[in-house]
Amino acid sequence: MADKGKKGKDAAPAAPPPGAKPPDKKDEKVEEKPPEKKVEPKDEVGTRKGCRRYKWELKDSNKEFWSMGHAMVKILSLGCLIGSLIMFTGSIVHPLLTLIITMEISIFSFLFVIYTFAIHRYLAFVLWPIADLLNDLFACIFLGGAVAFAVQTRQSIPMNYLVALILIALAGFFALIDVCLQRKHFKGKKVKRHVLVPPTKEGAKEPGQGPGAAKPKEEPKPADKKAEKPKEADKGKDKGKGGKK
Repeated sequence: MADKGKKGKDAAPAAPPPGAKPPDKKDEKVEEKPPEKKVEPKDEVGTRKGCRRYKWELKDSNKEFWSMGHAMVKILSLGCLIGSLIMFTGSIVHPLLTLIITMEISIFSFLFVIYTFAIHRYLAFVLWPIADLLNDLFACIFLGGAVAFAVQTRQSIPMNYLVALILIALAGFFALIDVCLQRKHFKGKKVKRHVLVPPTKEGAKEPGQGPGAAKPKEEPKPADKKAEKPKEADKGKDKGKGGKK
């Protein structure tokens, strides 16, 4: 009896009934490795999105804006223009001069905010280096013309008026320096050709094999002699039947 009890314990588990389905392997828990974090490049945006992208754009934009000297030149131009307005307060000034000075102050301030907060990185449809270059050129022309106009319209030039004109001339000079700094953006860049040509796919058809290509004319095949023989035999039978009639 003891031996039978031991055999019953050591016996294999009972086989599942014939109607039962085997357990699926998909239901078994598989140990998944944690996803590895992607290392983003420092010199490129990479796959950054949202706030991460804006932080990178803000840092890179300010680095470029200050390291190339554009920020310092714009700050000096703004300081000179604001100082000229302050010096003009104690004397009678033509309204055209104040109009030109306030216009240039607003444009320089707009560009400074655009570059500082990296807004231009999200407005890719504007060519910002060219826009800034044109602004500097027009600023030189307008400020130089304002100085010449201010000298011609006054017979006597007081001290504060003279200092204001010198500050306006300095602002135009700093804008000219910014023009020279803008040239760095265009160095080493060539005009891209064949931009509108669609890229060729792998395994593309050779010329003359596309859907719009003209198909080559097929040469006429020689008539099969075997096909002509049964026709002649049929004609002979028809003639024989006609003679019998």
